[in-house]
Amino acid sequence: MSRVFFYVQHLLGIGHLRRAAVLARALADGGFDVLLVSGGAPVEGLALDGVRFHQLPPLRAADESLRDLAQLDGNPVDDAFQGRRTEALLGLLHAEAPDAVLTEQFPFGRTRLRFELLPLLEAARGLPKRPLIACSVRDVVRRARPERVDEAVHLLDRFDAVLIHGDSRLVPFERSFAGWERIKGRAYYTGYVSERDLAQGMQSAAGKDEVVVSVGGGAVGAPLLKAAIAARPKTALGTRTWRLLMGENLPAQDRAFAHEQGVVVEPARSDFMTLLRNATLSISQAGYNTTIETLCCADRAVLVPFATARETEQMDRAQALAERGMVAVVPPDALSAQSLADAVGRALAGPSLKSFPPCDVDGGAKTAALLHRLLAT
Repeated sequence: MSRVFFYVQHLLGIGHLRRAAVLARALADGGFDVLLVSGGAPVEGLALDGVRFHQLPPLRAADESLRDLAQLDGNPVDDAFQGRRTEALLGLLHAEAPDAVLTEQFPFGRTRLRFELLPLLEAARGLPKRPLIACSVRDVVRRARPERVDEAVHLLDRFDAVLIHGDSRLVPFERSFAGWERIKGRAYYTGYVSERDLAQGMQSAAGKDEVVVSVGGGAVGAPLLKAAIAARPKTALGTRTWRLLMGENLPAQDRAFAHEQGVVVEPARSDFMTLLRNATLSISQAGYNTTIETLCCADRAVLVPFATARETEQMDRAQALAERGMVAVVPPDALSAQSLADAVGRALAGPSLKSFPPCDVDGGAKTAALLHRLLAT
């Protein structure tokens, strides 16, 4: 059985780790022995059926800018900490002697982790039996300066393949990565990798005719939740129930909401897709996992992407879908009760998502099949 060494680092939210876990499970189901190596904060309840897991000494982003790294207690990531992480990572690699090494996002992102990822790549290339080296990347990457694009292209010379977990018909990778022409010869679209079984049937009437407002893990979701409550009476859906799902990482200080008739505020729910299928409208951020579930399950949608000067991924994804007439978008710097209410009006006046061709969400199984083919050649 071929072994896969899969590195992932989540810094702010937990979407990267959860998607990597889904992909790792799909690879295990596809006949691989998978070791998932995580460098972020431990996450309870991570589904790892059939997947081995190793936790590196964890680190996180120091703040929402994602510019600096910190240990979980807030202390800076110093040379000694970096040395311990790198030593642990390379020790694992040599012990595993894998047939394939996957890095999640790098070199399109996670460049703050060069201190351990560059040694990892060199060590992998120097193993007695050189493994296949591939990058596992989302449909959209952060827009970068020309010199940063050149660096990514140069680093990709050390990779055999780029596995793009997206659907080129919806969001072409070249839309966000300016170096596409120089890497497309080793790039493969796999379809989206979904955290849930999007084909499961409707289980109940939960959420019937409601507006579902979700913020993923919730780490940066408070502004959207507050804007949604204020926007409700300004919309044609002001008499409907608006169900706000807080997300497990919503800061404690942002969890206090005044009780309002017709507004339900509760933690994120396991039947989220049922809520989406039954709802009149979905309002959410534009993260990878939530967007896929929205496209596959919701009737109409408003996306309010999270964005900073460095983080452009959600905005690019949302704009690509809006240009196709699939969703209404509120840019994060324009979020207010009125702008959100206006977007609700646009979404209701537009076509149903169900009128568009379905997107490819079979990325897990297709990635496993692709790795088998690449290893065979």
